[in-house]
Amino acid sequence: MPIIICPGIHEPDLTKSFVQGCLNLTEDSCSNKNQVDILIYHGQGYLTLSTFHILHFLCDRLGAPSDRLNNKLKSPLIFLCFSAGVIGGIGAATAWQLWGGHVQAFIAIDGWGVPLGGNFPIHRLSHDHYTHWTSAYLGMGEDNFYADPAVDHLSMWHSPQSVRGKWVNPSVGFSPIKNYLSGSEFLNLLLERYNKK
Repeated sequence: MPIIICPGIHEPDLTKSFVQGCLNLTEDSCSNKNQVDILIYHGQGYLTLSTFHILHFLCDRLGAPSDRLNNKLKSPLIFLCFSAGVIGGIGAATAWQLWGGHVQAFIAIDGWGVPLGGNFPIHRLSHDHYTHWTSAYLGMGEDNFYADPAVDHLSMWHSPQSVRGKWVNPSVGFSPIKNYLSGSEFLNLLLERYNKK
């Protein structure tokens, strides 16, 4: 199952820290653990916002969605995007599905102010309660997470394993389903869920 990682506008070392600390993988060994293939989009600066460039990256790595003979296209994708990368990522996920590809889920980490919608499950992780609930009006799925106590924005990316917070599901009420799990634990629960499908 390919996981497409779309970082934000920050130092590339923060993404390496995320992959190692949260997903317990290194970039070099990503393709061998639990049949998970991690593809990291390395666009810098404003290219993180570019749906076009992310789609070009996907086509380069996986082939065009219209190529039905390509086995990589049969596998559903999970988009895992952070900050500004959420902007380009949601556009790429939507376009990929419109082209005939399959998006298993879209996970937005601190994509505050970014409208999210699509014909696939969407999850938000936020660095504080305010960001979480003000983003709800712009689209969120069933299972989401917010840090409590609040942390700074970049902590959600470079060390989600040390961020404590609450798992909430708005479809069953506003009370948290589970208090005080880490951001990393929440992400891995989602990935495990979608890896079984």
